[in-house]
Formats: sequence, structure tokens, C-alpha cells
Amino acid sequence: MNSVERVHTALRLGVPDRVPVLELSFNERVAKAISPDCQDVADCMDGLDLDGVGCTACFNTVGHNPDGSYVDEWGVTYFPTVEAAAHPVRGPIVTLDDARAWTPPDPDAPWRLGKLPELVSRYKGKRAIMFHHRAAFMWSAGLMGLDNILMNFIAEPELVELVMDKVLRCSMQIARRAIRAGAEIVGLGDDYAGNNGPMMSPRLFRQFILPRLKQMIDVIHEEGAFCIKHTDGNIYPLLDMIVSAKPDGLNPIEPVASMQLKRVKELVGDKVCILGNIDCAHLLPEGTPEEVRAAVRQAIADAAPGGGYILTSSNSIHSGCAPQNVIAMVRAGHEFGQYPIRQDIVAS
Repeated sequence: MNSVERVHTALRLGVPDRVPVLELSFNERVAKAISPDCQDVADCMDGLDLDGVGCTACFNTVGHNPDGSYVDEWGVTYFPTVEAAAHPVRGPIVTLDDARAWTPPDPDAPWRLGKLPELVSRYKGKRAIMFHHRAAFMWSAGLMGLDNILMNFIAEPELVELVMDKVLRCSMQIARRAIRAGAEIVGLGDDYAGNNGPMMSPRLFRQFILPRLKQMIDVIHEEGAFCIKHTDGNIYPLLDMIVSAKPDGLNPIEPVASMQLKRVKELVGDKVCILGNIDCAHLLPEGTPEEVRAAVRQAIADAAPGGGYILTSSNSIHSGCAPQNVIAMVRAGHEFGQYPIRQDIVAS
């Protein structure tokens, strides 16, 4: 199999020739440290023989503030960081009138797909083409403030519904464009939980988030692509609901949030491909290549038998990950992930 066939087979819960190895997000500094001559992050991914390459939607900066922060097309203010995704500082929506007046970015803007056309031209048919995106929750949280949106689930549900529906319509159109431009996989990066559990009750998740998540996944499937649902944190209380929306993959099964790869595989591995979960909080930044190799071996033992598993980090290759450990993770995945999985690995 080539990389595309390998990834597609795993997302269909099948058994490929070996466990695919992917990363949904890869820090540029780490990529340059691994491959000094690489043109960009995708070039490094290709050089590592990862089974996919990806990019995200492009939202331009529209203003700068004296304190060094900037404002993007959503109207959200951020401070720049070395990571691929900055965290919002404040948003433009406080009241229902603000929500009614607010207009989302133009989903059809010519720059919206970022580097996707270039990646399709370079890698289509060679690597799985991924487009990193969101549905409705995290962009809405940026627009309103995370604390505010969580409080307004109860205090002002009409405000939340209006904002999330505007965001969702924009997000769905961007996803349609990305798939028609050649993306095979859309990763949805809305986070629903912290290390100790979900940010909201299962009831509120079911009311506000699940219907919109399902609409987004339905659009992705209607356009002929796969969907990988990413959410950090301890999602056990939400797990069945997330899977009921029918994503093809679930990522990243975070060990620092007490998510156990083997348990998740047992609970939902017959319904969704599992992607994860090599610890990028401590192991990839601070561990040794030997420890990374052992963790990869264990992850493959826990989740690879029977197919439907893709090896990834437990979130992303962020700026703190040691280049030698990223290389060790990929190489161990290639070594231990050959099907049929060796019995000495399964019994480990």
C-alpha cells in the first residue's frame, strides 16, 4: 500500500499493510531542526515518511494593537506565540445585539484554503491530504470568551445559538471548498474537555454542541471526505455522544488526561478509528528516544490489532518536542506497526 491507501484503510477500520503514522499539527521550528533543508513543514513530514501532510484555513490579520496583540478576520484578538495556534485574548461579542451585528469571515475568500492547493499539487496520490479545521464551538468561544460561552449555555442560550450557527455555516462552506480542492481528510479541532473532564455537562453538550458537530461531519461525508475529530482532555463522559456523530477517526486520546488508549479501543474501536497517543506533554519533550520507542510499542500493542488505528502524538508536534524523539516515534511506528502485528508486541 502507499500512504493514501494505508490511511484510508485505517479510517475505514480496516487492516492496512502497517499502522499509518500522522501528525495533525507540526511546529515549524521542530521541522527545521529535523530537516534543515526542508521548504516547509509538509516537506519535513514527507521526508520523515509520515503518511499524510496537512494545512489549515488562512485567516488574515486585519489589525495590530500597541500591546503587541493582533486582530484576525473573526474580530478576535490574540497575542502571537511560537505555536501553530494562538490562544484568543478577547472577542467582539458580548451582547445579543453584538451577535446579530457580527459577520463571519468570507468562506469563499480566495486565500481561505491557505497552502492546500500547493499541497494537493505536490502530494496528491502520494500522501493523505489533511485540512485542519473546526466546527462551531472553539471559534465561538474565541468570539465570546470561553468562560462567557460556558455561562451563556445557561444564562443566554439564544446568544450562544446565534453565534454558533453563524460560525457553523461559515465552517461548513470552508470545509466544502477544501474537499473540492483536494482535501481527503478534514480534522475538526474543537476541544471539549480539560484534564479532569469536560468543560460542560453531557446535557449541555448534547443540546448545543452535538447537533452542530453532526451537521459538520455530515457535510464532510456528503462531499466525499473523511473526518477526524480531535479533542483534548478527559472525554469519557462525552465519548459515546462524540462517536454517535460518526466521525471516521478520534484523536488524540490524551494520557495526561487519564485517557487510556487500550480502554478507548475496547469501548469504541469497532465504530471509529483511534488516533494517538504518544505523550507530547512530557515524553516527547523530555524523554529519551528509548522511552519513546517503548511507548510506541505499547500503543501499537494496545490499539493496532484488528486495524482501525493510526499512530500520532497526544496532541501535536509543538515547539517543545525534542526533534530526536519525534524521529524515534516515527521510526518505531514503522518498525513495530507492520501487519500482522508481531505476537511478542501484542503480548507486551
